[in-house]
Amino acid sequence: MSSPQVETFITGLVLGAGGSTRLGRPKQLLPYGDRTLLEHTLDTARQCGFDQLVVPIGGAAGEVRERVDLSGAEVVVNYDYGKGCSSSIAAALGAVDARCDVLVLMLGDQPGVTPAIVRSLLDGHGKAPLAVCRYDDGRGHPFAFDRSIFPRLADLHGDKGVWRLLDECADEVVEVRIAGNVPLDVDTPEDYEAVLAEAGFTEVTA
Repeated sequence: MSSPQVETFITGLVLGAGGSTRLGRPKQLLPYGDRTLLEHTLDTARQCGFDQLVVPIGGAAGEVRERVDLSGAEVVVNYDYGKGCSSSIAAALGAVDARCDVLVLMLGDQPGVTPAIVRSLLDGHGKAPLAVCRYDDGRGHPFAFDRSIFPRLADLHGDKGVWRLLDECADEVVEVRIAGNVPLDVDTPEDYEAVLAEAGFTEVTA
């Protein structure tokens, strides 16, 4: 007699706390079609069917709460957002459900990531401690982390902490092939223009 299938509890973590220092205005609130950039990413995350959705906010937190639809997400305020993405991950881990088996990390300013990409990542993740997307031009987000890695996520520092962790755990990382180039993220005005052009948008008021 076969044993019952154990459901995997998956939490989506969308990073939305950036200070947008290089951009000069809150990237979370940039118009992207008829929504804001962060709202688009959250909509994508909602379509992924996560068992839980967590979003840390920090930079322009008050405006983000007012202008972005955060429904369905557990919102965590990261007061240390100026210390980089690692601080948002650490802040969010406290809100992650105790039943969580796998954490999917998504960037709030990377609108080119689709639910299909997330599904491919999870399908290829298996039981690996860490899984990353391997695009045609290199590794990129989203990433998936097994619960066994959570203590190490909590100890990361700076903007590149996750990338350093991937290097440190190189033998444990599974790469999942994704067709196409790494989706663009937004750090500068030029990045924003490129993201809009790729989507066929012109800047409008969201």
